[in-house]
Amino acid sequence: MTVSVCLVGCGNMGSAMLKGWLADDPSLSVVVVEPSDALRARAEAMGAQVVADASGMGGMDAPDLVILAVKPQLMSDVVPSYAHWAGGASTFVSIAAGTTMATLAELLPGDTPLIRCMPNTPAAIGAGMMVCCANDLTSDEARTLATRLLGASGEVDWIEDEALMDAVTAVSGSGPAYVFHLIECLAAAGVEMGLEPALSERMALQTVMGAGRLASEVETPPGTLREQVTSPGGTTAAALGVLMGDGRLQALMTDAVRAARDRGAELAKG
Repeated sequence: MTVSVCLVGCGNMGSAMLKGWLADDPSLSVVVVEPSDALRARAEAMGAQVVADASGMGGMDAPDLVILAVKPQLMSDVVPSYAHWAGGASTFVSIAAGTTMATLAELLPGDTPLIRCMPNTPAAIGAGMMVCCANDLTSDEARTLATRLLGASGEVDWIEDEALMDAVTAVSGSGPAYVFHLIECLAAAGVEMGLEPALSERMALQTVMGAGRLASEVETPPGTLREQVTSPGGTTAAALGVLMGDGRLQALMTDAVRAARDRGAELAKG
């Protein structure tokens, strides 16, 4: 049986997910709703059926999943256009940060199965981290289908307490930006030490990529890997004395994640 999906919004994240879905299952039936001509053309080139707005779908049967990939501030304007599929006809999956299932339930009449998902940008290369939670109306079959589709773009996990989604957003949703900034800082430090900018940037990028890959492919905990690199009295120990002294980096990272979590909570209330 062919699985049908309506993808509402095909910007960077929507496009990344679409690419992964169709690569994993070319038989998937996907309709993309996207007002931008350029983004519609990109989705069509991938193999999806495209329309400019909800009215372009005519009498389309309710899809298995409706993926809401629009900006949080647009949800109240966009979601009601799909209310005819609410009440159990389709399972709605939102990837909008800060948009709670309670907010979605207000926009969709009846008892509608809802899944809230927080992806991140490495999904564009199949290396994303997607964390989901669902309401009690969501079937096991819908959870399995969502896991399969999202899994085409990376790792998928589930939480039961929606209140933790702000923490999820702060760690994995916003997390790539922290790593990108680490690369920037490490490269800039190399330049300060006399290295050519291009070489220093390449070194920083490859070091972060290689360290992340190593940590993901071995069973050794990151803390142990760190210890294995650190010779007593050596260069790494000198650097870690600065980063780890008085819990310096840990405190800074915790403060950053807390700020992101708290901002997510504010957005949800707003």
